[in-house]
Amino acid sequence: MKILITGATGFLGSRLLWALHHEGHDLTILKRSCSDTRRIHDILSQIKVYDLDTCDFEQIFTTTGTFDTIIHTATCYGRTGESAADMLDANVLFPLKLLQAVSSSCTTTFLNTDSSLAPNLNFYALSKKQFRDWGEMFAKRGSIRFINIKLEHFFGAGDDDSKFITHIIRSCLQNIPDLQLTPGEQRRDFIHIDDVCSAYLLLLRKAIDGGESFLEYELGSGNAVTIREIVETIHRLIGSKTTLNFGGVPYRENEVMESRADVSALAALGWSPKIRLPDGIRQTIELERTNNSL
Repeated sequence: MKILITGATGFLGSRLLWALHHEGHDLTILKRSCSDTRRIHDILSQIKVYDLDTCDFEQIFTTTGTFDTIIHTATCYGRTGESAADMLDANVLFPLKLLQAVSSSCTTTFLNTDSSLAPNLNFYALSKKQFRDWGEMFAKRGSIRFINIKLEHFFGAGDDDSKFITHIIRSCLQNIPDLQLTPGEQRRDFIHIDDVCSAYLLLLRKAIDGGESFLEYELGSGNAVTIREIVETIHRLIGSKTTLNFGGVPYRENEVMESRADVSALAALGWSPKIRLPDGIRQTIELERTNNSL
């Protein structure tokens, strides 16, 4: 299968790229010339690479022709000082330009990585919802099949420090003096990156068989635990000396107190998560400890 991937240097995108490369697909990625390619360095010479800041979409499709599927994982969370306009550009305008380009090139399927967050939570969540709506409109006009994946909180070794579980694990491994946390009563659905990838690969295979023009799936473990419980579990498994200060920071405005994926649609396709949360946390701790010599 001929596949174009955005966000391939990120955590999710790189793991999908490796899995698809292992399966023997014809792969092309979009990145920036300044992107950190450490996660995909070993296979970079075996795939087609285009730098968005040195070429345009027309050049890409003129050179490579039609793709069977686009997998869109690129995103801007707004965690490093990006403005609302920056997030609009990265999360709406960029993928919209891509969607417009591929819908006129006979590409059949667009797999979009959406967020489970409510759009009124922050600019990031709002921008993700806005692009999802654009995708649905394109699909219902018959331009392309759009598969929207509402992704819960995924984790695994090697993720960015801005991600919650990675941040907690590294902080506890380093025995920082204290962690300032909310009261931790929010319930979240955490899913291991390997289970996320298995769901994407299944949806990719199913897309070959056709189907409705717009499909949406919630992707998570289907279970939710409190933030306090997950932090205390990580702290205990590491044996960390870090002081956990629950209540040290307030909840965000419009904080979601429970988020849990309804995985029934994926289950109907034969998918289920294989890695239990405690096992995934233990594995991530050990790999983080080894990779960072902590």
